[in-house]
Amino acid sequence: MKLLLRLFALVHFIIALLLLVAALIVIGIALNISWNAFGNGLGADAAQSIIEAIGLIAVAIVAVQIAQTVIEEEVIREAHVSAPTRVRRFLSRFMVVLVVAIAIEGLVATFKAIHEDMSLLPYASAVLLAVGVLIAGWGVFIKLNTAAEELEPEAMMEAKGEDNKVG
Repeated sequence: MKLLLRLFALVHFIIALLLLVAALIVIGIALNISWNAFGNGLGADAAQSIIEAIGLIAVAIVAVQIAQTVIEEEVIREAHVSAPTRVRRFLSRFMVVLVVAIAIEGLVATFKAIHEDMSLLPYASAVLLAVGVLIAGWGVFIKLNTAAEELEPEAMMEAKGEDNKVG
């Protein structure tokens, strides 16, 4: 069984590494878009390009944060997400990054719609509305999960003790 758990840790490490490589590629694309925007003069088109680059950077941040979370939770801590405390911690880290990235994408889409095609504004609004729904759902999850955590106080202490591994 220990061999299987080590294999899972290795697979998680490889996945995290692939996420990091993908983030670096996306950052390179964002840098290229930004460089081309500056090369073409600082006008409205450059602003649109920079806004697009910001959206790509937000995607890269999500990939890096997910990679970091996977490494910390599954490789370093070897915390197998099963107890309510671990589930809340893992999902909360993921949700923070996801909500911020989607919100940035929604803002990018809003700017793009306002400056290029107003018929796209309802779609951008739907993305921002989805952010609100995600935040509300996340809040309900945390509220319900807190009650479950109270049933297992030893799991909370164990999870806090694991934080020393990542210091």
